[in-house]
Amino acid sequence: MKQPAVGEAFGGSGWATNPSRPALSGARAMVAASVGVCLSLLLSACSPKNSASPGEVVIYCAQDQFYAEPIFKEFEQETGIKVRAVYDNEAVKTVGLANRLLAERSHPQCDVFWGNEEMRTRQLAAAGAFRATNGWCSFGFRTRRLVINTNHLSQASAPRALMELTNAVWKEKIAIAYPQFGTTAAYFNALRQHWDDTLWQQWCRAVAANKPLLVDGNSVVVKMVGQGEAWIGLTDSDDIAAGQREGLPVAALPVTAETLAIPNTVAVIRGAPHPAPAQRLFEYLQRPAVAGKLVSAKALEGLSPSELPTAPLAVNWTNLLSDLETTTAELNRIFLR
Repeated sequence: MKQPAVGEAFGGSGWATNPSRPALSGARAMVAASVGVCLSLLLSACSPKNSASPGEVVIYCAQDQFYAEPIFKEFEQETGIKVRAVYDNEAVKTVGLANRLLAERSHPQCDVFWGNEEMRTRQLAAAGAFRATNGWCSFGFRTRRLVINTNHLSQASAPRALMELTNAVWKEKIAIAYPQFGTTAAYFNALRQHWDDTLWQQWCRAVAANKPLLVDGNSVVVKMVGQGEAWIGLTDSDDIAAGQREGLPVAALPVTAETLAIPNTVAVIRGAPHPAPAQRLFEYLQRPAVAGKLVSAKALEGLSPSELPTAPLAVNWTNLLSDLETTTAELNRIFLR
């Protein structure tokens, strides 16, 4: 079966192949080519075999391998079920796995999907990738944050709101992961809903005019900020914690009403080859103790966004998904240059 190309499914402005779409050029072509290579490698090198025994479960995992592997090992010890995990790539975070699940709907190769954010999971659910009843749920959360280099900025001198990122003082000092992918995509889509389309477009264009460093993933944002190549960045709380663990001079700015809570999700694939082991892993990942271990490891911030001192962004997911194609097309026009 022909795999959907990047820009033809979750990574671009449509859900299916569009042979009339013009060829990409410049930076856009480079991003599409690199993502296509990553997806091709993921499909070919990591493809699970159909000969897995009933005592095994195949999971496509968007959570970082560093955090997920200990959880899988404990599940194996408790149940005797072997976990065979396929992980994603930082540059296309979740998009590659989501496209793969779409491509495999008629011949499922996977039993469980562990998502690291909500938007792609909701897309997959809407596309019928998960079983009809009790198909998916969320557990734990982390947040979208502004990160600063503490050698250059203090909490007092840093921007207090996202609108301040358009100020000339931050020109060429901001790092952002490509906003078409991962939690950055979810955040930019949520901000469009939080403000309105006119204000959102003005903000995006003003940020782009400040010539931000556009990089492959949120962990790279933290590294760029930690190394002083940027002074401030948009990233996730778990990546900031990882940077601090590595000794980088970075800190997260406080939670505000513009903060997005990002739950992990777990789903059982429609027509999963191993439904019984899939159900056991599905239930296991929902245990509060599992989320608690991820919180202790700083992969998550807590068990529920209600723990946050300020209520995060409220998202109407039905409207967001309905507007996703338009939003993605606008992000391509503004940020791919």
